[in-house]
Amino acid sequence: MDILIVEDEPVVARQLEETLHQEAYKTVAAGSVAAAKHAMQEQNFDLILLDWNLPDGDGITLLHGWRSQKICIPVLVLSANITVDDRVHALNAGADDYLCKPHSSIELLARVRALLRRDAPLKSSKLNADDVVVDIIAREVGVAGAPVKLSLAEFDLLTLLMQHQGIVLTRFQLNEHISKDFDRISVSNLIDVHIRNIRKKLDRPELIQTVRGVGYTIKA
Repeated sequence: MDILIVEDEPVVARQLEETLHQEAYKTVAAGSVAAAKHAMQEQNFDLILLDWNLPDGDGITLLHGWRSQKICIPVLVLSANITVDDRVHALNAGADDYLCKPHSSIELLARVRALLRRDAPLKSSKLNADDVVVDIIAREVGVAGAPVKLSLAEFDLLTLLMQHQGIVLTRFQLNEHISKDFDRISVSNLIDVHIRNIRKKLDRPELIQTVRGVGYTIKA
């Protein structure tokens, strides 16, 4: 996943990059409106983190311009402007989410993952890994052309892993994806149980790789 960070404070931009790199996201930093426009011309991005106040303009005007050009990349606005009117203004301009500064890394990553998850199914209705195929719209799984029945949680976990092939997802991230009981996420072993069941049902034990002490991944 490629993320554009539009932030004019070098220290803040570097902190954002370090946080995102820990989760294996690729980043490009732009410190101005002009630099952000140039980056968008040079590369495709999956998500944009956008500061409001920039040295050569403001992020909300930049965002409005992108939306008028039918650029539909998810945008998370990061701003010290904390009033309700500010948030409403950003959302009306086309922002998908709004996070006030200062913010915690945990909350930032949760917002990033939520936006990427929401956008991922729109890119393709079918995901492939070897001879395993997941149809997101039909909510069907097939192995070598034969249908396989998974539970709701198993299907959601397999889909998330296939959407992020080559990226190690932590047990916390996977648990967060399927659980609303946030108090138990850090101590539950439910993910390990679900992964074991998925491997057994697919009869492809090597498809989902265990990264000891971290989580799971499907190799790209």
